[in-house]
Amino acid sequence: MLRRVALAATVIALATALAGAQEQAPNRREFTIVAKDHVFTPNKLEVTQDDLVKITLKSEDRPTSFAIDAYRIVKRAAGGLSTTFEFRADQAGRFTFYCNLTTDEGCKDMKGTLVVKAK
Repeated sequence: MLRRVALAATVIALATALAGAQEQAPNRREFTIVAKDHVFTPNKLEVTQDDLVKITLKSEDRPTSFAIDAYRIVKRAAGGLSTTFEFRADQAGRFTFYCNLTTDEGCKDMKGTLVVKAK
């Protein structure tokens, strides 16, 4: 009888631990950002803290970049090409992403916002 109780308690403990681990697993979020005519589309990304974020930056017309200072991200895409990268959104808050190239005046206007909601 004691064995059955101990076994049942072990099964319940394992099931509870597994359920908790599944709840804590980060979500994967994927975005494609198109850069064209000095505009990022979309220019606002919303995720939850600890999400795994995958971004494909697609340049439609000229070289572009995607930079977020707080995450130390700087990625570039040549005109007509794309690049894909991933990061964990481990900091909650609002972060500006922008093109850091200085090839022409329009680059300084390429901005957007990453919103990371706290858990």
